[in-house]
Amino acid sequence: MKKHVVAYRKLPPGVMRMLEARCDVTLADADADRAAFLHALSHAHGAIGNKLKLCTELLDGAPRLEAVATVSAGYDDFDVAGLTRRGIVLCNTPDEVTETTADLVFALMLAAARRIAELDASARRGEWRASSGPAQFGVDVHHKTLGIVGLGRIGAAVARRAAHGFGMNVLYSNRSRNAAAEEAFGAQWRPLPDLLSEADFVCLLVPLSAATTRLIGAAELRLMKPGAILVNCARGQVLDEAALIDALRERRILGAGLDVFEREPLPADSPLFALPNVVIAPHIGSATAQTREAMAHRAALNLLDALDGRLTATCVNPEALAARPQSQQRAV
Repeated sequence: MKKHVVAYRKLPPGVMRMLEARCDVTLADADADRAAFLHALSHAHGAIGNKLKLCTELLDGAPRLEAVATVSAGYDDFDVAGLTRRGIVLCNTPDEVTETTADLVFALMLAAARRIAELDASARRGEWRASSGPAQFGVDVHHKTLGIVGLGRIGAAVARRAAHGFGMNVLYSNRSRNAAAEEAFGAQWRPLPDLLSEADFVCLLVPLSAATTRLIGAAELRLMKPGAILVNCARGQVLDEAALIDALRERRILGAGLDVFEREPLPADSPLFALPNVVIAPHIGSATAQTREAMAHRAALNLLDALDGRLTATCVNPEALAARPQSQQRAV
């Protein structure tokens, strides 16, 4: 008998066909048709999608649920401990977003350093009337010092671009030393305060957790150089947004490139929109057609494997299999 799967976000046609070949699949958007989604979830063995807070109330209404595949690298929307206690496997897609997000980090660094958005707006207003001079000057990226806070998959991809492409000196702050990055990119470990005070560019790439919430606040921003630029492609809650706004207004740091925010979508009245020294992207870290297709494909494969009782390399909570009742357990 086929397992039941609810796709709570629209998936590429090829991915839907792959799931439908092995499962009974219901497409029920969790936002557009909540009632249909809740009904489908109530008898689903598996769920796939993204941007859904899978809270206790939803899990209480899903007694058959065995596996969830999120089409994302992050999994801060999920109570991982709660899923594990219920024997529900959670899988994510970290490898598929690595290179694309690293590209965006550099796009934001370059755009902030060379004031691309600000000068583009100026040119469109008809203010380009002479050759560029000091009023249009930005700062160089090449051969500067980059500080990476969180040297995981994406951080390593950023370090590779920085060291090999831009001749940058790479510093990093991490819970543990990354010997591979030190050897490959000449990366140097620093305690976070030292990294902030030494770096010309600070890039935030840590996962969101209790330990990283508001990791960068007013005190940390005061450690940064007046000419430094901050890039956040982690989660908005890693950064104290109000403290950043103050630092940018007062020119205590030179600028920022932001892809994530404390509230998303960013409210129209956010003070960030009024600051010329900020480049704002609407959370587009993985937003290319090629990457989104690859993420959905990987998530579907993860879900099928999990429903078959097989763990994947991107299983967030492998302990969940052991927590299942004996009647549900299979050989891994």
